[in-house]
Amino acid sequence: MQSDQDIKDAVDRDLRDKTAPAAWNTVEQLVLACRMLAAEGHWANGLAGQITARGEQPGTYYTLKFGIGADEAVPQSFILTDDDLRALDGESLPNPATRFHLWVYRANPKVQCIVHTHPAAVSALSIIGQPLVVAGMDATPFFENCGFLEEWPGLPITNDEGRIISEALAGRKALLLAHHGLLTAGATIAEAAALAIWMEQAAAVQLRAAAAGTIKPVPAHLARESRDFLLKPQITDLTFQYFARRVLRADPDCLT
Repeated sequence: MQSDQDIKDAVDRDLRDKTAPAAWNTVEQLVLACRMLAAEGHWANGLAGQITARGEQPGTYYTLKFGIGADEAVPQSFILTDDDLRALDGESLPNPATRFHLWVYRANPKVQCIVHTHPAAVSALSIIGQPLVVAGMDATPFFENCGFLEEWPGLPITNDEGRIISEALAGRKALLLAHHGLLTAGATIAEAAALAIWMEQAAAVQLRAAAAGTIKPVPAHLARESRDFLLKPQITDLTFQYFARRVLRADPDCLT
């Protein structure tokens, strides 16, 4: 009979050898990320929220043109900016609230994509000043991995907000911002998008659980083990591909 460690090693090998990353390019992944997040209620309040990703050239970043809703994003909706949020085409308007993303990128060289949205459940936690509690398996990706910014620094369109938010993230992959919403910072677009979806789902469950009884956190050693598994790149990529297939079923032409 195989030992537990042998089984875990075999699962790791299968994930490495029998899965493949998504074949979509950066802009196509951003379109799909926008569409899947919109479908999950992350942009229900209009234009509030942003998604960005590093460009191919150092110091460049992809972002949506200001005024484009996530649910209507297509490849032409994305522009490249420099590291001072100036559109490289000289005419497009990026969302001015994207400026704080630049601070996160500077402080975290491994971060390739940032999602910031105001979905309902996360926003509810932020309004009542409650951090995310890791009390179920689906929340374990955020164990020791989700900061809580207790004071809202204001509209994030200046450098002060960028400094405050990047310091609060402190190298973690997620941040709950009081009176505001969520931020996820992924090593890939797939990871950032999956974390944003998971975070809103975890917040929704937490609110329902709190209304019904006492929340019991997952033991630390089990939460840590689950986190490390669920954040394997193969897992986040397969999760992204699943939500992307849903997007493409709903609108097969969104990438053209």
